[in-house]
Amino acid sequence: MLFDLDLIKKVYSELPTKVATARNMLGRPMTMSEKILYSHTFLPSKKPFGRGKDYVDFAPDRVAMQDATAQMALLQFDTCGRDKVAVPSTVHCDHLIQAKLGAKEDLSTAIDTNKEVYDFLSSISDKYGIGFWKPGAGIIHQVVLENYAFPGGMMIGTDSHTPNAGGLGMIAIGVGGADAVDVMAGLPWELKMPKLIGVKLTGKMSGWTAAKDVILKVAGILTVKGGTGAVVEYFGDGADSMSATGKATICNMGAEIGATCSLFTYDDKMAAYLKATGREEVAALANNVRDHLRPDKEVYTNPEKYFDQLIEINLSELEPHVNGPFTPDLATPISKMAEAVAANGWPDEIEVALIGSCTNSSYEDISRSASIAGQAKKKGLKTRSEFTVTPGSELVRFTIERDGYLGTFDEIGGVILANACGPCIGQWARHIDDPTRKNTIVTSFNRNFAKRNDGLASTHAFVASPEIVTAYAIAGRLSFNPLKDKLKNEKGEDVMLDEPKGYELPPSGFKVEDPGYQAPSASGKVEVIVKPDSQRLQLLAPFPAWEGTDLTGLRLLIKVKGKCTTDHISMAGPWLKYRGHLDNISNNMLIGAVNFFNNQTDSVKNQLTGEYGPVPATQRNYKSAGVGSVVVGDENYGEGSSREHAAIGATPFRSACHRCKELCTYP
Repeated sequence: MLFDLDLIKKVYSELPTKVATARNMLGRPMTMSEKILYSHTFLPSKKPFGRGKDYVDFAPDRVAMQDATAQMALLQFDTCGRDKVAVPSTVHCDHLIQAKLGAKEDLSTAIDTNKEVYDFLSSISDKYGIGFWKPGAGIIHQVVLENYAFPGGMMIGTDSHTPNAGGLGMIAIGVGGADAVDVMAGLPWELKMPKLIGVKLTGKMSGWTAAKDVILKVAGILTVKGGTGAVVEYFGDGADSMSATGKATICNMGAEIGATCSLFTYDDKMAAYLKATGREEVAALANNVRDHLRPDKEVYTNPEKYFDQLIEINLSELEPHVNGPFTPDLATPISKMAEAVAANGWPDEIEVALIGSCTNSSYEDISRSASIAGQAKKKGLKTRSEFTVTPGSELVRFTIERDGYLGTFDEIGGVILANACGPCIGQWARHIDDPTRKNTIVTSFNRNFAKRNDGLASTHAFVASPEIVTAYAIAGRLSFNPLKDKLKNEKGEDVMLDEPKGYELPPSGFKVEDPGYQAPSASGKVEVIVKPDSQRLQLLAPFPAWEGTDLTGLRLLIKVKGKCTTDHISMAGPWLKYRGHLDNISNNMLIGAVNFFNNQTDSVKNQLTGEYGPVPATQRNYKSAGVGSVVVGDENYGEGSSREHAAIGATPFRSACHRCKELCTYP
């Protein structure tokens, strides 16, 4: 669908002048990232900004919020005194749907279980002029790509995988709810001017190699920290050869290298996707300013002069990768996987294979995966692992059902889940006989830290392209290499899987009956109700002002050992239901962090009693005694999604983060 055309026209009408002004001020050619950043400053910039040094006030074009983080953001916005949001904004109901039985049953259960929250989000969106995407409409990032993202634009979203929109050439950055509130209230949004990492792509992918393998390779190069404070800009002939949705996959998972965001330069593939999703006018407008939506020619000629770091990848030589376990940057080429499984003692049997999610649920992903599933049926093969498919949006789900792909997955035992985040964020009621048993799952998702998908520390989660994951579901072994290994079918014959084939865009076009969109009320005269005794929602009261003095007499709550991302600080899964209730969500604070002194999670020494107990209970004991506390962090403190809850969740406890080896603030 087409939204906010007047806004897009305004951005493009002003872009040539803003870029020319910035280029003259800098006195040099510009990357695409710089063109977007300098054209979106809150006030015209009067001097060049130092990358990684200067803080800059920006004016994003729009805001997107998922239902878990939108609750706290809109509870805050409700205190602003505005009648309407200052920029186009949307809410997407995708995080609160638990995967258990299948799409229809799980969606029905979620609507019933979360009725209070959905009603709140629907009504408050209605009141303040915010577009509302109902449960089942799809995952925020896929819906944004299909309807709102546009080349050269800038947006922020209350989810760390907001950079998915970079697949359409947009600066799209994941933030906390407070940042979203500032922008919706018409205030500037502050960001340290990011450094620039250039990734030059040459050659062209073929065979089993997919766009996912590019970011898996990049993650192996940069690690989970290598992109911190930087925009990653992909360019080159290889980039231009990739589909827009493939580009989005790469930008989506850029969050796993700590990047502020990632983006690709505008090209014909983006124009084709805009047209296919009903935005022909946007494509025409973008084509009129095409030169301003790509790096200047000198950047292509000598990229090392304009980027702080340059990486080159030849797509013709890139092979499929499998990353993990326990971290998304442990990259292993498929040709070395069998060796790595044996050397590391990873469980070889794959118990569950999962494809889809916001990262990999495009028509191209599904059609290529379905070609493998179809082969399995014809060659007498069956899935040896549980196999699930998560469509990214109702638009994609309806289209792939029409084109027979869902039926193909069903024929080999695939279970179709709701158009929601589900297992990718831990919203998964997994079926397992012994939760303590070491086991392996493989997904086409983006994140695979311990406990991320199923809450089990014993699960070894690996990440790969949906094509490789589908092949793994059929083989049932992590050591299987579909490029060379044979499988024995039900007749005892040795057969090989052929290379996957598919379509970037549906040959018959996209189709949907009800996309799940609710336009806001024109009048804004809507009552928003929050029950005083609600366990899901809690109206906010102003936080106490700073005392004006140094904090003294604090007790050490926990000294963290190793990584301490938002998954460790305020994990999702069953806790998502409390995202609108500050006091209740605080009961999960730091329960996933490892205590430096005993190497255990959620076990700290109470400095008042000398006894060991859970982190939240210990802190509540300090609070009742009128004692404040301090948290000492370690690596990657605060990296990941839902940083707002990780930051303010300690507020009811009177706890403060004292110092960290690496503090990942809002981008």
